[in-house]
Amino acid sequence: MASKTVYLSGMTCASCALTIERTLKKQKGVKNASVNFALRKAFVDYDEKEANTEDWVKKIKERGYDAEVENDHPQEEGEKDREEKAREKETSELKRKFLIGLILSIPIFFGSYPMWFPWMPEILTDFRILLLLTIPVQFWVGLQFLRGMIAGFRHRSADMNTLIGIGTLAAFFFSAGVTFFPEIFPEKLRGDIYYDTSAVIITLIILGRYFEALTRGKASQAIRALVGLQPKTAHRIRNHESGIMNQEYDEVLIEDIKVGDLLLVKPGEKIPTDGVVVEGGSAVNESMVTGESMPVSKKIGDTVIGASINETGSFIFRAAKVGKDTMLSGIIKLVEEAQASKAPIQKLADLVTSYFVPAVLIIAVATFAAWYVWGPAESAFTFALLNMVGVLIIACPCALGLATPTAIMVGTGKGAQNGILIKGGEALERAYKINTIIFDKTGTLTRGEPEVTDTVLHSDKSPEVLISLAASVEKRSEHPLASAIVEHAKQKNIPIFEVSEFKSISGQGIQGRVDGDIIQIGRQSFLEANNIKINANVSRDIDRLSGEGKTPVLVGIGGNFAGIIAIADALKEHSAEAIKKIKQQSIETYMITGDHQKTAEAIAKKVGIENVMAEVLPKDKAQKVKELQEKGKIVAMVGDGINDAPALAQADLGIAIGSGTDVAIETGDIVLVKSDLRDVIRAIILSRRTVRTIWQNLFFSFFYNGALIPVAAGLLFPFFGILLNPILAGAAMALSSVSVVLNSLRLQRIKI
Repeated sequence: MASKTVYLSGMTCASCALTIERTLKKQKGVKNASVNFALRKAFVDYDEKEANTEDWVKKIKERGYDAEVENDHPQEEGEKDREEKAREKETSELKRKFLIGLILSIPIFFGSYPMWFPWMPEILTDFRILLLLTIPVQFWVGLQFLRGMIAGFRHRSADMNTLIGIGTLAAFFFSAGVTFFPEIFPEKLRGDIYYDTSAVIITLIILGRYFEALTRGKASQAIRALVGLQPKTAHRIRNHESGIMNQEYDEVLIEDIKVGDLLLVKPGEKIPTDGVVVEGGSAVNESMVTGESMPVSKKIGDTVIGASINETGSFIFRAAKVGKDTMLSGIIKLVEEAQASKAPIQKLADLVTSYFVPAVLIIAVATFAAWYVWGPAESAFTFALLNMVGVLIIACPCALGLATPTAIMVGTGKGAQNGILIKGGEALERAYKINTIIFDKTGTLTRGEPEVTDTVLHSDKSPEVLISLAASVEKRSEHPLASAIVEHAKQKNIPIFEVSEFKSISGQGIQGRVDGDIIQIGRQSFLEANNIKINANVSRDIDRLSGEGKTPVLVGIGGNFAGIIAIADALKEHSAEAIKKIKQQSIETYMITGDHQKTAEAIAKKVGIENVMAEVLPKDKAQKVKELQEKGKIVAMVGDGINDAPALAQADLGIAIGSGTDVAIETGDIVLVKSDLRDVIRAIILSRRTVRTIWQNLFFSFFYNGALIPVAAGLLFPFFGILLNPILAGAAMALSSVSVVLNSLRLQRIKI
């Protein structure tokens, strides 16, 4: 199986997208196809052995649209992005057509009503002159509609092109008949021409398409902004020497960088690709990728992200990922896939649209027949024709095709700018409904790195001496708690000594000799087994520290109890704040961990979570999620994306955090690039606003069509004398698409 993107042009409404989608799904070897009307792209999954991409293009062109398959025509070096070029070409062509249509439509309109505009030159009131002015508008400005209509007839399908084509051609050919063969018409119709209806409607629809193209460009600007972050060149070091100032380097293109290359980054420059610092250090602004505004300090051994900005010092780093493997490329791909996806809401809109256009054609014919039979005797045909054209024009389902994808484009783009990667429309809808969130403890609520929090003395030894002796022995141990004590000593510049007679008793403790004293470290039972007495005061301190969610490590020196070193996996800076904000949204919170119940409850209390699932093995986390789902809860699981993958997959919504790791990006429905739990509620708020915008767009689209089709059909005329002029119908139809896109663009201004 493989996937390809097909770039499309010539689509004018949701029905066009459905026509292409059905066409692609019928092709040999195609397993699935999805057409995004707003992006003007089709995404096709196919069997490489069976499918023929040339057939796809041929069949799409037979339907009256243009298509180009990804990579069939590689871009030349330095050429602008394909999508940007296509958009510029489309807007330029639409602008040119609109201007010509406008220049011709003005005299056509004024010349069609000499009784209103008696000052018009007589030549412009001549029906033949009006015909000549209308021909370029009808058959060149509106050519795309006519081509689509003919292709639809040929394949027995109907879309917006059909509606516009039939409506404007009916007005044009009736007027042409009156112009050249007036004798075949009743005398009362010989003065009626509708060249203005044909010309003005086409010009207004083209204007609407032009504005829509401009606003669609704004809706998809998130991708272009991300692509624009990538630097073009880098400083590749020739022969690595000690000292940054002594380096000789070559200026190379980004695409020439290979994994393992040593690259120099100067102050103010963009980091060219992902890698690890090997010399020097600096403060790096990663806001473009993570959304975090504060610069991040980088030293030897730290990772750097391509496209982030080096602010202060110079440093050398080794390229670890290049090209499509970089974090930025992964984010761009994720956002593109999200914007291409279809939400369940859109699938409903597509289903309605598939029946909508044929239904409109039936209503239009019925409108013409009803007015022709029961309309005013002196102008029945005129009423019948105008109302039929009005129904055809007002019903064009452009806004329906834009309602969902534009909101998803803007919403996912807004998320990406803030370090929140949303994998498509389905994730947005599920996030909208979440009422329960389960948080993994280690690496999610906490930092995932044990650290020394307290030293409790029970001897005359100072805290520094206690840490020094303990770290000296623990340096020989491989236990995670041992590394926390050793690291604490290093950070405090506390000396670490050589150890002899080192011994480790698995699950109990360790011991060794430092400067003649035997140092014993471990559980209470281990020290007591070595004849070190633990009194009631020590027991109370042990209970207190355990109740605070800390692990007490007992230290004996020379056969006497010396003190307790408390170690804990500290909470992340904003964990408690994030939980508070989530609970304010009436969302129930749980914590899941492998810790003992007492320790787990202490940590949960600190962060503000009442519901605790303790002593749960990683393999059992998914079952705990399932148990809540069986109670009717809609569950989100928040984890680091490493050992939480089964639970993330089982949850209704998987939210993976962990600084954008590859594993997190693969496992989560939503990926939080920063390890900031406040982004959980930001993601939910963004999803709620986006889904609300989709519903608003769909309501306006359906309401607009549902309310105005009866008006266009003339149902209000017998009661209120109201008719919808086809020209006004064309203007309203054009503006409806623009209004839907503008409503979606409001998402760019929300604060999350």
